[in-house]
Amino acid sequence: MSHASDNTPRIAVVTGTSSGIGAAVVKGLCAQGHQVLAVDFNAKGKEVAEAAGAAFYQADLSDAESCRGAIDEAVKRFGGVDILINNAGIQHVESIEAFPEAKWRQIIDLMLTAPFLLTQAAWPHMRKRGWGRIVNIASIHAQVASPGKAAYISAKHGLIGLTKTAALEGGEQGITANAICPAYVKTPLVENQIADQAKLNHMDEQEVIEKVMLKNAAIKRLIDPEEVAVLVAYLISDAAGAVTGSSFNIDLGWTAH
Repeated sequence: MSHASDNTPRIAVVTGTSSGIGAAVVKGLCAQGHQVLAVDFNAKGKEVAEAAGAAFYQADLSDAESCRGAIDEAVKRFGGVDILINNAGIQHVESIEAFPEAKWRQIIDLMLTAPFLLTQAAWPHMRKRGWGRIVNIASIHAQVASPGKAAYISAKHGLIGLTKTAALEGGEQGITANAICPAYVKTPLVENQIADQAKLNHMDEQEVIEKVMLKNAAIKRLIDPEEVAVLVAYLISDAAGAVTGSSFNIDLGWTAH
């Protein structure tokens, strides 16, 4: 099993990288000297990736072949995969009664099936090296539920199960798997759902921030994407070699109640 120093350059695949948490993670990994393949559906991600010093691969990860294609691209460009950060996600706010089946399937495919397929495709490369790090960006909604987010919450709860299973299967092969569960982060995904929440809860948008998003928070602010990226940097390091199967809440005190 490898015990190389934390300064060893690694090969990382990061999904959902055109903005927010993914963009912050790509920037942080590149700054550490890692080779990074940034994967996003949005062509804007190319500019973000290149500004950070990463390569870019455009893909719709709700498609199974595109998931395998992303890992193949990393292997083709860099020779393998050491680190996988599953971050890509979308949101749809609606009651269960009115939730569109097509949107349910899209969210589950992107936020639960894709992390499984990416993990499955990256696994042989990590096993071959005797070293691997999988970090799944879940959500505080992997721990608790809120109305109007049936698909998102189901996917995030499932992601914790996938994380734990990967940790158990990867332990003897030098592969760790952990999840990060942030509360509301200052990202376009969060900004875009404020209007949806306002409609669902019959509130104005400022009320949504104060009475929905920050209602259960002890610290009354949104989280910076860089705060999540710092925890990612620790979990992919050799210093975290004994940490696996865990979920780390960055939730402003939400679950302290």
